[in-house]
Amino acid sequence: MKTIQALLVAQLGLLSAVTFAQEQALEQAANDPTASLMNVQVADWYTADYHNLSGEEANSVVLRSAVPFTLAEQNHIFRVTAPYVTDSPSGSSGIADMTVFDLVTFDQDWGRWGVGAVGLLPTGGEKRGAENWGLGPAFGFVSQFPGMLLGVFNQNIFSLDAEQGREDVNVSVFQPIFNKSLGNGWALGTSEMSVTYDWENNRWASLPIGLKLVKLVRFGELPVQISGEYEYNLEDSRIVPENTFRVTAKFIFPGPG
Repeated sequence: MKTIQALLVAQLGLLSAVTFAQEQALEQAANDPTASLMNVQVADWYTADYHNLSGEEANSVVLRSAVPFTLAEQNHIFRVTAPYVTDSPSGSSGIADMTVFDLVTFDQDWGRWGVGAVGLLPTGGEKRGAENWGLGPAFGFVSQFPGMLLGVFNQNIFSLDAEQGREDVNVSVFQPIFNKSLGNGWALGTSEMSVTYDWENNRWASLPIGLKLVKLVRFGELPVQISGEYEYNLEDSRIVPENTFRVTAKFIFPGPG
């Protein structure tokens, strides 16, 4: 009887360890833009104030979906980001410019890297967008460590066809990736932190620093990542967001296996 009890305890311990490892792997993948993980996220981005523009705030609801697929035996990730402006200093509301990217990913012993293309769609029109079609290369890599992710994701958008009188969009966006598991589904990492350089005007368009607190929960069998972010923009020479807060719910569809 004692032998049977010991075997049951050992099996339960092994099952618990496997479950913990699976949850931690899912938690890390949810923070990795190069991971082949289908997800849909809904976020609220609130700008509390602006540099050089007092008494104004802004808010957007951002929908983002990532869909992995295989083409010619290569793994791809296709992602669409669609912001909907609900409040802005101009008083305008509605859909803003959308972005899409397709990333071909390659698994390595140390993690994963990917290369592809990113596009800008002028869906925001004159009031909420740049009125530019844009296209450029994208690149990213992530190194995996026990309970930790480190990496960077880079997108470059260059104007293809700007409306008359509108400035070309030629930017490079760098997103540092850091995620540290804290246990029990909690994690701490960098926020969206889209560090942006404007090649058209030879200056930094955005220099944010920020943190994100994450909790992975389940609604039945559906994993959902809930996160809260805060960012401060160090670029203060123009009218740009100063303090930004984000709340996101990411619905994850891991697929079989």
